[in-house]
Amino acid sequence: MNPPATRHDVERFRSAIVEHIGLHFEDAKLPFLDEVLKRRIGRLSCETACYLSKLADAPQQDELAALAQELTINETYFFRHNDQFNALAAVALPDRMRAREPLRTLRLLSAGCASGEEAYSLAIVAQETIADPSWNVTIRAVDLNPTVLEKAAQARYSAWALRETPAEIKHKWFQTDRRELVLDDRVRGAVQFDQANLASDDAALWQPAAYDVIFCRNVLMYFAPEQMRAAIARIAASLAPGGYLFLGHAETLRGISDDFHLCHTHDTFYYRRKEELSPTQPRRDRITPIGAAKTAPAIFPATQSTAWVDAIQAASERVATLISAKGKNPPPPRSTAWRLAPALDLLRHERFGEALNHVRSGPPETKDDPDVLLVEAVLLAQDGQLTAAEEACQRLLLIDGLNAGAHYVRALCREHAGERARAMEHDQLAAHLDPTFAMPRLHCGLLSRHAGDRESAHRELAQALLLLKREDVSRLLLFGGGFTRDALIALCEAAIADCGGRP
Repeated sequence: MNPPATRHDVERFRSAIVEHIGLHFEDAKLPFLDEVLKRRIGRLSCETACYLSKLADAPQQDELAALAQELTINETYFFRHNDQFNALAAVALPDRMRAREPLRTLRLLSAGCASGEEAYSLAIVAQETIADPSWNVTIRAVDLNPTVLEKAAQARYSAWALRETPAEIKHKWFQTDRRELVLDDRVRGAVQFDQANLASDDAALWQPAAYDVIFCRNVLMYFAPEQMRAAIARIAASLAPGGYLFLGHAETLRGISDDFHLCHTHDTFYYRRKEELSPTQPRRDRITPIGAAKTAPAIFPATQSTAWVDAIQAASERVATLISAKGKNPPPPRSTAWRLAPALDLLRHERFGEALNHVRSGPPETKDDPDVLLVEAVLLAQDGQLTAAEEACQRLLLIDGLNAGAHYVRALCREHAGERARAMEHDQLAAHLDPTFAMPRLHCGLLSRHAGDRESAHRELAQALLLLKREDVSRLLLFGGGFTRDALIALCEAAIADCGGRP
């Protein structure tokens, strides 16, 4: 009789899943993995040690597929987050058609396609958008789970799977067969379904510059950090220059890749691949699920007995953890003889001119350092030099287009220029890029309240209040406008009360 799996066995099982499928499970999920392990061993009638050794060293594709079926959630529906399909139709497809005009061929990929709703939604959008029959549009859809791929190939769905589908689309592209809706053959023929593992370096799937658009939504957020970085690198390489990547609403590339520009249209975020890929380099962060991000490690010591100058010195050594990953040509490390600490200390005392002089007196190699540019932009904004602050932000965004702090400073500048809609757009960009960043939420909430949109104001302010309570001290120093944490919390609570809510 096979003895029960030990904690060590389950941890070996978890490690093999990470390595071969990419999925990461916290310790709280170990009991669940224990149950899955028991089912697989029972189904295969093998010893635990033998199974784990094979899984670690030479796993069969069929076994990985069976595990994917056990470990993943495949619930989806047509036109899920329809704002992204609107951006696909209005921006991505027309842009890629201009780029592909000589060949008149477009290739799209649905990565992690589950039972096919996303891939078929892409096909419908392509049919609706591209009226010229001389264009050849192919859509490849891949998933590791063969069961959902079989369902996708049948193209038969319940009414619940079409709950967000516009009525005119439903009537045009589906026929009723008893209690099911059957997809039109013209759409079915545009999609090719294949079994593939997104955690694997599959040369056939990830051909260089092969795709014009990739949808990979709500998949990578479940990957372990290293597998996530590797998958994003493969996606970037397989997209044509200027191609588009659509992630889930709860996913961001901040700190994970320098290969994309962030786009924001049609009330949604998506990415456009840069013309040239960045050199491979280690990344600091991972894709962060919105609302589930852990608090960043404190830059300042928590003890009140620590001298301010020591705390600010520590902040200068680690301020880069607040800022997105460097651009593709990062400058040399700044001289140890020159630090941001004095500038940050002067900022605390609202001596902005002196702080600016110090920042600008650094060695030549610091001129294009993202850390320095961000501090300079903040100081300029605090000193009322808003045009110069925006220019500093623009220089920074040319180096690091996913820098949340730069977008927040631009939001402040746009508000002062009377462009509140543009200000809110930059706040939304900053909040998307860094879901732990409290200030853009607070600013967006205040702008919404000023515009009379109490519902949006209450939503943003409530999120800001949660984030302020665990916001990093140094980020409050940089972006808090001289207010303490308690003062910002009080401001947030008062604004929520003014919107008719409770903190």
